[in-house]
Amino acid sequence: MAARPVSLCHWGAFEAEVENGRLIAARPWPGGGADAAMIGAWPQLVHSDRRVVRPHVREGWLKHRHRSDGSARGSDAMIPVGWDEALDLVAAELERVREMHGLPSLFAGSYGWSSAGRFHHARSQVRRFFGAFGGFCDQIGNYSWGAAHVLLPHVLGDHDAVASAATGWDSIIGNTDTLVAFGGLNPKNWHVTSGGAGFHHMPDHIRAARDRGTRFVVVSPLDDDIPTGSDADWIAPRPGSDTAILLGLCHAMLERGRADEAFLARHCSGTETFFAYLRGDADGRPKDLAWAADLADVPLETLNLLADRIAKGRVMLTAAWSLQRAEHGEQPYWALIALAAMLGQIGLPGGGFSFGYGSMNAVGERARRDLVPELPKLDNPGGTAIPVARIADMLEFPGRTIAFNGRAVTYPDTKLIYWAGGNPYHHAQDLFRLERLWARPETIIVNEQFWTATARRADIVLPATTSAERSDIGGSSRDPHVFYMPRLVPPVGQARDDFAIFSDLAARVECEAVFTEDRTEEDWLRHLWAGTQQAAGAQDIAAPDFDTLVAENVWRVPQPERPEVYLEDFRNDPDGHALKTPSGRIELASERIASFGYDDMPGHPAWLAQQEWLGTAPEGALALLTRQPARFLHSQLAQTRLAGTGAPPAVLMSPADATARGLADGDEVRVSSPRGACLATLAVSEGCRPGVVAMETGPWFVGDADGGLDSGGNPNAVTADRPTSQLAQACAAQSCLVRIEATVR
Repeated sequence: MAARPVSLCHWGAFEAEVENGRLIAARPWPGGGADAAMIGAWPQLVHSDRRVVRPHVREGWLKHRHRSDGSARGSDAMIPVGWDEALDLVAAELERVREMHGLPSLFAGSYGWSSAGRFHHARSQVRRFFGAFGGFCDQIGNYSWGAAHVLLPHVLGDHDAVASAATGWDSIIGNTDTLVAFGGLNPKNWHVTSGGAGFHHMPDHIRAARDRGTRFVVVSPLDDDIPTGSDADWIAPRPGSDTAILLGLCHAMLERGRADEAFLARHCSGTETFFAYLRGDADGRPKDLAWAADLADVPLETLNLLADRIAKGRVMLTAAWSLQRAEHGEQPYWALIALAAMLGQIGLPGGGFSFGYGSMNAVGERARRDLVPELPKLDNPGGTAIPVARIADMLEFPGRTIAFNGRAVTYPDTKLIYWAGGNPYHHAQDLFRLERLWARPETIIVNEQFWTATARRADIVLPATTSAERSDIGGSSRDPHVFYMPRLVPPVGQARDDFAIFSDLAARVECEAVFTEDRTEEDWLRHLWAGTQQAAGAQDIAAPDFDTLVAENVWRVPQPERPEVYLEDFRNDPDGHALKTPSGRIELASERIASFGYDDMPGHPAWLAQQEWLGTAPEGALALLTRQPARFLHSQLAQTRLAGTGAPPAVLMSPADATARGLADGDEVRVSSPRGACLATLAVSEGCRPGVVAMETGPWFVGDADGGLDSGGNPNAVTADRPTSQLAQACAAQSCLVRIEATVR
């Protein structure tokens, strides 16, 4: 192994310095541009005193097994046991539940951010194991862009526009006159890419576009969503009003004769239905700019100027993922697509729309797809699946049937939860509700690296390795690199990787051959890489053999000759490259969605008021926006020095709102809603719209169920656990009203 091997994490590639089996330093890969502080926290992460170093079993469960009191989770002592005892207990419990209650009563949860490595990808490992076991209750979708995941196939034929495809920055730099970013282009989000990245060049792209003449407009209640160097104009609407603004702009294009009738006729369907809604044919209320300005609480002149700007030149429209994490979150994405279609520039260089430039690093980089390997899936023959954000509902309402994307989903009666590679006490909403319901399953098992809130509330905890303690292959389809990730240090304590844990369990429950296919870790890595070599050959490029990849540590993938222009082929030949929608076109109105009959999801883009929003807020209420941390990835790294002094995390508030409440910068405050409360430290900011406050979601949940107060400062203690709509049933965390007051100690 090289003296300073290169490895990869979701916040970038890094060089590792190892001495005597310990990771003592980590530095960004030269030229990659990763955040040095985040990369530098790796030694603290790997050798944290919060590591789970031995298998543990909750004392009450050890005595009474599945008949134990689940409400004691989080308060019972955790008893260390040996690996054989722990695995025997897990295997026996899996078989008991399967035989007594059926496979759907086994809920196997995970999330995709536990490792940049693709073989040791926890969600793939847990799904593969339970597929080999015969089946389980799975999760559909994700928290990041769950509403778009369901909506976009109805409108565009697939969800590539949010998952993998975007017009490249080279195309924007060379062609775009105006870029309008709904939800902003927050630079903090550019530290992170799912699967990791070698390049972190988004700031360079912004500056290059500005220098070439691109004018930026950022639509967000927070001015730190404006990237440095963009010289962007700032429009600060009420949270949740983006759809109204977009519909008002659509109406303006229609009334001013700016709608591209030729593009709409050849490339879109449902145009007349949508236009009738804009005109107000049914409700008598045109969705004009005056209507939009009133809902958004911004000057009408501001929206008129924006309409003037997008009516000429090459225009790129984009929206952050956060916009669709709200009640009716499907609507701003659909309305943005409709506006881009009316402008008629979809498929042109630097024009049209794309999503996520402000949500993650490397969106719009010039890179090839299908070259990062994935662990093959197994079927889920005896199982079922629920929308990913409906976990608490599943626990509270076994047997209830809900609508979801045109079909019915029935919640199973969950007896056992097995979680690997994730922390639901971070990403779920209304955490005190989740904690109450967490007592209901008979058994909860987790594979975990750290004593997170989830691990502390489990019955059996199996210590898992970090990616520094195992070998893997990592990368992203948005970045032109694939990395071999060598094991940097031996496993900490008795930790084992998920593949080893599930292999041992599979042997005990007699599905080892199906799960492992008689391959070791190295066998799998070689097998997966052979698939990459084949995929590279199909693109007329040569990938190195596996041994060369290992020796060189990184493959710099040849970049495509031209930047991507999203939907370019469809624009040029809508018949030969028809979309996978019923019409083969962009659906500005969807007969399929309309046929579902959902009262919260009409068959065209529409304005629907959220239950909690400033337009109807009671006096003193504030709109809470929750967002990714500046220096964490979700709740990862919160146990390092990056977490700061130990004071409650910050809540941003405008000077006017602070003065009205008698609060000052640095005060400890209580943020509350009908769901619960959390502590925070007030940060007064001129860049925060009055009536709006903002918190980061990274702090570990501590919780006090009796008092309903999270001293750890996780804002999901107060957010509402309601779906975006019956269509997507996705996370709607951004629709939340709170009150803030000084704490009394």
